[in-house]
Amino acid sequence: MKHAGFIGGVVVLATAIAASSAMAKGPGKGVDFETLDADGNGQVTIEEVQAWQEQRFTSVDTDGSGTLSLEELQAAGQAKANEKAAKMLERRDANGDGQLSQDELPKRRDPAKMFDRMDANDDGTISQQEFADARQKMGRKHGKHKHGDAQQN
Repeated sequence: MKHAGFIGGVVVLATAIAASSAMAKGPGKGVDFETLDADGNGQVTIEEVQAWQEQRFTSVDTDGSGTLSLEELQAAGQAKANEKAAKMLERRDANGDGQLSQDELPKRRDPAKMFDRMDANDDGTISQQEFADARQKMGRKHGKHKHGDAQQN
C-alpha cells in the first residue's frame, strides 16, 4: 500500500492540529489540559504533546503495523460515534426508557424562519448561490471556514 505512509502522516498531522486546537479551546472542547500534562506539574511540554499524539496513533493502529488502514480509521470513527450516541441518549432520555422521542430531542429552529433568511431575494425559492451564501455565513458565525464546499455557478 503505497499511500499507507502518507495516510499515517496525515493522521499524525491532524492529531497535532487537533491537540493544539483543543488546547486553545479550553475545557470541554477536545483533549483536556490534565490529559496533556502527563507529569502533573501544571505545564505542558512539546514532549508531552508528542507522547499524547503517539498514544492516540497507537490506539487506532490496532494491528501494530505503524500505519493506519481504512478499516482502522473506520473502526476508530465508529467507536467515537458510538460514544457520542450513548452520551446523547444518557443526557436526553428524560423518561429513562432507553429511547429518544421527538419531545426529548433538542428543539430545532422554525424552518420557515430559516428558509426566509436563506431566500435572500424573496422569490420563494432558495437558489444554489443563496444556499452557498447561507452556509458560508453560518460557517463564519460558528468559526468554521469551509472552502470549496459549495459549487459556484
